[in-house]
Amino acid sequence: MFGYYLELAVRSLRRSPGLTALMILSIGFGVAASMTTYSVFRGLSGDPIPWKSSRLFMPQIDSWGPGDRFHDEPPDALDYADAMALMRQHRATRQSAIYPIGPSLMPTNTGRNRGPVELDGYAVYSEFFPMLDVPFHYGNGWSVDDDVSQLPVAVISDKLNQQVFGGGNSVGKTIDIDNHDYRIVGVMRDWNLQPRFFDIEGGYYSVDGPDVFLSFRHSVAINMINAGWDGCRKGASDPQGDFVGLQNSDCVWIAYMAELDDVAAVQRYRQYLDDYASEQQKAGRFRWAPNNRLRDVPAFLDHEHIVPSDTKVSLLVAQGLLIVCLVNTVGLLLAKFLRRSGEIAVRRALGASRKAIYAQFLTEAGVIGVGGGVLGLLFTIMGVFSVDQVLPASYAVLARIDPSLLLLTLLLAVTATLVAGVYPTYRASRVQPAWQLKAS
Repeated sequence: MFGYYLELAVRSLRRSPGLTALMILSIGFGVAASMTTYSVFRGLSGDPIPWKSSRLFMPQIDSWGPGDRFHDEPPDALDYADAMALMRQHRATRQSAIYPIGPSLMPTNTGRNRGPVELDGYAVYSEFFPMLDVPFHYGNGWSVDDDVSQLPVAVISDKLNQQVFGGGNSVGKTIDIDNHDYRIVGVMRDWNLQPRFFDIEGGYYSVDGPDVFLSFRHSVAINMINAGWDGCRKGASDPQGDFVGLQNSDCVWIAYMAELDDVAAVQRYRQYLDDYASEQQKAGRFRWAPNNRLRDVPAFLDHEHIVPSDTKVSLLVAQGLLIVCLVNTVGLLLAKFLRRSGEIAVRRALGASRKAIYAQFLTEAGVIGVGGGVLGLLFTIMGVFSVDQVLPASYAVLARIDPSLLLLTLLLAVTATLVAGVYPTYRASRVQPAWQLKAS
């Protein structure tokens, strides 16, 4: 019977091509607008490291006290004293203090660069690389002994490796950064987690991945300044570029990450943070009760509200547009179906049940949905490839076409059209055969 209803639907749609095209266009446009904005929203709000995010935690210690809290929340970052204490006591499986740096690549006789090039990088500890499963093209991260010895070692990106050495295995070679020679120990593959959750307040989204990672302890030893955000308590003096002063202050500027393997480890680490804060309180450094937080990556990103508000608004507007298109389709379907009241009356008089009428007209609505879905696929592909015209490149690059998005677009179009066809089909099935035949 489905084949018969499908044939009737195609014949009916061919009889009014203008109305059919209008409904398909309405559904296609509404679905495409909704799915294009959804693809951007999905990219911005996705889990950057889904296979491990539930085991990566961002500890927050209240080093400021009640007068400087925001909604009773401790600062997102740590000050230097707390970060170094956590690193020394090492209560996690892996851990690393992190701060952003912006050094310059200095020109060399053999390099391809002709002048200083500003780099995007981070100062980290050796455990950062296995903790985040950083992929390597050549070599690996440096060792714990290199951390302890404060050696000038570097991990560089494949892009920087191409720029300086023309590609190939550059492990063991030296690179001049801020007039210091660094021994390259590893060359990363293309690696750019989005959002970049380990960069506190430094900007979560970026078109390109980091250029370089340097040893945290060496970077501090040579006073390589923090290139990111730093926050100080109300009334406290801001070091204003004085890196040594920043280390000795209670300003927060260091991101911290800890890998904890199971629920028991999380509970132990949470208790450890409270015990640490209590010790600081007894020592007179803190004058308030412990007020710490320990969130995994998804919870921390949710706490940070990283998805831009304008993207959320755009998604709501697009969904509203889809609803308007569906309401318009309901009206068109209702007019189309009721215009065929005579045909419905004849079928009913010949013995067709209301269920058969339902099946016939919902099949017709489904055909319109398929047509709108196909058109929506084309519009969605065009929209995703064009979002860079209206959004920053760091946002637009996250919108992508994949099979799941295409399938969801088609399903949304068909489902939405079937829902839109329920009321018109109900009205068509309620046509009274006797009245229509008598009127004819």
